[in-house]
Amino acid sequence: MQLADGSVIRDPDRAFQALDLVVRRRLDGLLQGDNAGLRLGAGSDPEEVVRYRPGEDDVRRIDWNVTARSSEPHVWRPLAQHELDTWVLVDETASMDFGTVSAEKRDVAAWVTAAIGLLTDGPGNRIGVARHTAYGIRWETPLPGRIAARRALRRTDANRAQSGEAVDLAHAMSALERRQRRPGLRVIVSDFVEPDGTIDRPLPWEPALRRLAARHDVVVVDVSDPRDLELPDLGHLVLTDPESGRQREVYTSPDLRRRYAAAAAAHRGAVAEAVRATGAGHVALRTDSDWVRDLARFVRTRRRAPRVANRSLR
Repeated sequence: MQLADGSVIRDPDRAFQALDLVVRRRLDGLLQGDNAGLRLGAGSDPEEVVRYRPGEDDVRRIDWNVTARSSEPHVWRPLAQHELDTWVLVDETASMDFGTVSAEKRDVAAWVTAAIGLLTDGPGNRIGVARHTAYGIRWETPLPGRIAARRALRRTDANRAQSGEAVDLAHAMSALERRQRRPGLRVIVSDFVEPDGTIDRPLPWEPALRRLAARHDVVVVDVSDPRDLELPDLGHLVLTDPESGRQREVYTSPDLRRRYAAAAAAHRGAVAEAVRATGAGHVALRTDSDWVRDLARFVRTRRRAPRVANRSLR
């Protein structure tokens, strides 16, 4: 857990205590309240008024104002209220094992996952974690928020070495959409670095994210490091691609650093545009910034924005 002074707590128990305190002080209450469903069903909040159908509608829900104006009986139907079903897809591929400041991108991803567990903790709520590794997807059993938060902070070598068929981020999103169908909150935490270096739209994962956002409330957490965005002036360097292991010797000339920064900015812009196009929420976090502050700003902005119900699911 990274503190405000930049220091990092590695012990999982101490990290959980520190994160719990930070969430309570700076984020507590931002996600509290009833969890509105995406479909009509059992609930108490009126959602729409329709003509009364004998034998099907509850006479206790007759809207007398509309009935008087239309001279026909009308009833209101409620929006379903239910426990919040949350799943976090965490990118744990090789590119996340990178950081040039006090933490790696993988660390920030773990802290964000734990924070989401604490924020969504409530009666009946569960949060599951799908770990996208280079060797497939590890599905973890959904647990209450605080328990899931503790587990998210326990980073072990077992998370790195797993057997299975390699999948990319697009297939991981599709697998989450197929496996977890109940509408709820879905959070994607990744640096969105493609193994083949693709930086232009359409990005490979856009269709999968669009399908996911059509059924669920989706938030994309984009994690980056300063060296993802620009190269330092260090002369000759040997750079290693974390995804493929390929190496290349380069000279960090002003022209190379300028072209690298332009390509990195284009990639980050393409990711942001692609996420917005799918209708998902987007928050960008960095290993060298106050990620709690950035996450809090995003949540506050999202709460003020009007939420449009997905009528296609009704």
